[in-house]
Amino acid sequence: MFEPTATYSPNPHRYDTMTYNRAGNSGLKLPAVSLGFWHNFGDITPFEQMKSLVFTAFDNGITHFDLANNYGPEPGQAEKNCGLLLAKYFKHHRDELIISTKAGYEMWAGPYGDLGSRKYLLASLDQSLERLGLDYVDIFYHHHPDPETPLEETMGALAQAVNSGKALYVGLSNYDGPTMEKATAILKELHVPFIINQNKYNILDRTVEHNGLKETAYQLGKGLITFCPLEQGLLTNRYLNGIPADSRIAHDPRFLNDSALTDKLHKQVVDLNNLAAERGQTLAEMSLAWLLHDGKVTSVLAGASKPQQILDNIGALKNTHFTDEELKLIDEIAAR
Repeated sequence: MFEPTATYSPNPHRYDTMTYNRAGNSGLKLPAVSLGFWHNFGDITPFEQMKSLVFTAFDNGITHFDLANNYGPEPGQAEKNCGLLLAKYFKHHRDELIISTKAGYEMWAGPYGDLGSRKYLLASLDQSLERLGLDYVDIFYHHHPDPETPLEETMGALAQAVNSGKALYVGLSNYDGPTMEKATAILKELHVPFIINQNKYNILDRTVEHNGLKETAYQLGKGLITFCPLEQGLLTNRYLNGIPADSRIAHDPRFLNDSALTDKLHKQVVDLNNLAAERGQTLAEMSLAWLLHDGKVTSVLAGASKPQQILDNIGALKNTHFTDEELKLIDEIAAR
């Protein structure tokens, strides 16, 4: 099928091998692996590098690009760069893409530039749409709970985002199970299509298992997309023999520094890597497959600095089955 774009012709077989999962009980499907714009789409990354990442992703069936108002550096820059990429290369493919963004963390100075007020959320969404060059986003998230703002106000702002046509669906990020359940009741009464939660979750970080989010989301028919599935690269082969000079710890310690790689953690990573090798997988592949194995995670949200990392992440989908013994061993290693 001819696809009318002069500057980019996507792989015509891009949908043949990717797995797509419904976000909870909704009609929306997300690729099992999504592309996050958190780290590598700000003004410290060359545009050609960003272009190669999104081309590789889309060519292999990754239809979901995830952003937030504050992603950069500087805040807002990831949305601006995504907007440039969409305008130049994806003009004819907008309806094949899921674009999500969020608001909640500090974005501008003063009392209206963060948290969960109606004023902040709706103003931020307008700003995000301008940077992205879009009329709407597919998913708009509240980025984290705000205990100082009534939950009804925050959920009402999400309802307005949908009612205005500026978002198709809404999501919640970094909520726990009980708070998400309360939010669900409000959004249900407002007839808002709340379909997904975004939370940190990986073999080493089990917070969503302990705070009720994972199980409550499943029981309520809401999806779950997980960020930091590779624990900032620690759940890869990057740090098996120390800290490489070109690693995130070495050159971009904003969110991960050398103090994180303790002797205890290094031993855990080595043991997990040995198990992955026995399964015929890399540690990264096993870590992503583990998240997807029980059907309660809709998509794993992985960043990348190189196209090959995206291809490696997709490789996890070849084997998401684990024996009971393997799952028990993974739990034991993580609990040490």
